[in-house]
Amino acid sequence: MRHVRLLIVLLCIGTLAGCMEQQKKMGANTFGDDLAFLKKHTDVIVLSDKTGDGRVTVVPQMQGRVMTSTAGWQNGFSFGWINRELVASGKFVEHMNVFGGEDRFWLGPEGGQFSIFFKNGVPFDLDHWFTPAPIDTEPFELVTKTKSRAVLKKDMQLENYSRTVFNLRADREVRVIERSDAVELLGVTPAPKVKMVAFESVNKVTNTGEKAWEKETGLLSIWILGMFNPSLGTTVVVPLNKGPVNKLGAIVNDAYFGKVPADRLAVKDGVLFFRGDGQYRSKIGLSPLRAKPVLGSYDAANHVLTVVQYSKPRGVMDYVNSMWELQDEPYKGDVVNSYNDGPSEPGAKPLGPFYELESSSPAVALKPGETISHIHRTFHLQGPEADLNTIAMATLGVTIDEIKSAF
Repeated sequence: MRHVRLLIVLLCIGTLAGCMEQQKKMGANTFGDDLAFLKKHTDVIVLSDKTGDGRVTVVPQMQGRVMTSTAGWQNGFSFGWINRELVASGKFVEHMNVFGGEDRFWLGPEGGQFSIFFKNGVPFDLDHWFTPAPIDTEPFELVTKTKSRAVLKKDMQLENYSRTVFNLRADREVRVIERSDAVELLGVTPAPKVKMVAFESVNKVTNTGEKAWEKETGLLSIWILGMFNPSLGTTVVVPLNKGPVNKLGAIVNDAYFGKVPADRLAVKDGVLFFRGDGQYRSKIGLSPLRAKPVLGSYDAANHVLTVVQYSKPRGVMDYVNSMWELQDEPYKGDVVNSYNDGPSEPGAKPLGPFYELESSSPAVALKPGETISHIHRTFHLQGPEADLNTIAMATLGVTIDEIKSAF
């Protein structure tokens, strides 16, 4: 199917509408296709903006994740990546159930002595890595819903590598953002030809136990991950704070799966570019000193600009470290991450493929009854490149041409 889509990109040299029509004819999924598939296999909540064209799907059975969205209702482009094979199987697999979804709730840290993905004393390798069931296979409870919002919750107990037990409640609200509100948040007014859908998840974690959470025994963070459909023309864009390494630290952490090659990662005048083509397994992250509260991507094959905003408290430096090792600095972790999927070794099957845009909350020592919250917003804008260019400059600080010529 990937080869078919590549052929479509090469052949579709006409209008955007013509290209989308060709994709539909060749079997690429519209939002209506994806919605029908999801309804066949699980309960789906469909949220809508006032126009009715902007739609967002929420699946309580899959931890209340936003599976996909569209700016064009039934025949519109479906922005989220969905693992149809796994969803259709109705089965769970070991380690992690990669259902997909463009806004899913996770908790960190993933690695280190305070990891909630590794049991005490085991090696930090894939064979011993397991996603906790409450954020992998267990459903969230739907509390209430309206036309444009859904509220969910989940009580859970987790134990970290150091055998610290956490009792907590996760509260999650998914809201559709109306176009008028999106204009304020983005700081720019999209041209009439630009289709848009926007939503945010408001995520809270409350310590429901009897003991305070302490740095010495491990803290948690809220971790939101968005999984999107890749293309050979997709580039992730991450604005960053410029400054010397001796003051702000390394520009980027690209050591998660081995150093990222120069033809896949570039830094140019305060902006980081990273390939989101689903062809090479790699991951990057930015520290709180380097990260700004925005990142995004541009899919040149489908003329889709994606912008992600997230809550980043000023002056807070403690973020969990998810590196797979015992750590000297367990609270010197990344604020934002991007993952590009691909084979783990030559000839192996990729998880997707997909690419991810991720954000994390700080690590906070919560007393019993205290709460931490984290907001993650996603904006999808689709239309003529000339119109998207204005939005890219206003939100990410670069032009569409700069993104397309980054590599």
